[in-house]
Amino acid sequence: MSIDRSRKADRHLAPYAVNERQSRGRLVPETPSPTRRLYARDRDRILHSTAFRRLTHKTQVFIYHEGDHYRTRLTHSLEVAQIARSMARTLRVDEDLTEALALAHDLGHPPFGHAGERALDRAIAEEGGFDHNAQSLRVVTELERKYARFDGLNLAWETLEGLVKHNGPLHAGDATHPIPRPIADYCRRQDLALDSFASVEAQLAALADDIAYNNHDVDDGYRAGLFTFADLAEVPLAGRALAQVRAAYPDLEGTRALYETTRRLITALIDDAVAETHRRLERLSPISADDVRLAGHPVVAFSASMSKDLDALRAFLAARVYRHPRVERIMGDAESIVTDLFAHYRDDPEALPPEWREQAPTTGYPRYVCDFIAGMTDRYALAEHRRLFDATPELR
Repeated sequence: MSIDRSRKADRHLAPYAVNERQSRGRLVPETPSPTRRLYARDRDRILHSTAFRRLTHKTQVFIYHEGDHYRTRLTHSLEVAQIARSMARTLRVDEDLTEALALAHDLGHPPFGHAGERALDRAIAEEGGFDHNAQSLRVVTELERKYARFDGLNLAWETLEGLVKHNGPLHAGDATHPIPRPIADYCRRQDLALDSFASVEAQLAALADDIAYNNHDVDDGYRAGLFTFADLAEVPLAGRALAQVRAAYPDLEGTRALYETTRRLITALIDDAVAETHRRLERLSPISADDVRLAGHPVVAFSASMSKDLDALRAFLAARVYRHPRVERIMGDAESIVTDLFAHYRDDPEALPPEWREQAPTTGYPRYVCDFIAGMTDRYALAEHRRLFDATPELR
């Protein structure tokens, strides 16, 4: 893309947006693409990655074989990207960077969602534990191995920054939330300025994640029979949306009523977040992306009243979905599968597939096993457990 065309494309951006012409670049310098902008190229590399394809069969809340219509990590990521890109356009920031971050944010999730994460965190506690955000960084900087000149995807600095800081700064010496070891290790190669906030684009991707999962977990939880409309009506935010549907369509029931409710929920959350973010940006008056990074607080956020209502919805979902006895039983069995796999590969490297066995390191082997398991899909983890053990939970 020529300089003139690039400048023309940047004219619509707000002054606080990330501007690719001021990018800190890639760890390994590359010739710019003549047809794609910097962050569009990052987005495309993420879309074509092996880790992204594996999200097809990684759990969001319900195991893949429980039904074809429940969200997976892949469909969740696509919904996050749609919401994030829509908000980026409204706020006049870089849509490609926002979308890239939304698509990449869950690349490091292991099989069986947070159950798998808990199992791996315990398994390698002595090596710094497991964190799916840190694992996402490992995926895009080391574990994807397809390019001739480098490991990983060689993403731009701003994309890597947003990936590790989309939930806020990371501070050395914070005993409550220590910097995950893989992130600290990588920053010795390339400083990602962990102690500052990330860009508006990264903050948008994080907030879009909240909007997406809270709404699709309402959808999936209802479809799974874990609660009723009467239950949902007791939750202030969802209850208002449901009341609007009842007023407009008194006889509407089932999945149509459900969808009409969740689409109103999504709209309400987006509208509130955009309005609150505009208010914060007006108060800050940033003239560069660095002004956002150094603001000392998030600039992308919900209003105080919406945050309170969203907390109530989260509490409802935690009680009625995530801690439902059926879900907890399945996730408990899933956790034991990951624990079993780690212990077996740790104690018997010959059990690894040939390509992993041949490249096994002499030091850091537990982290290597963790990388292997974290890359598994749910169904591959189940297949490996059946291969290695006499009995495997059905996860039903």
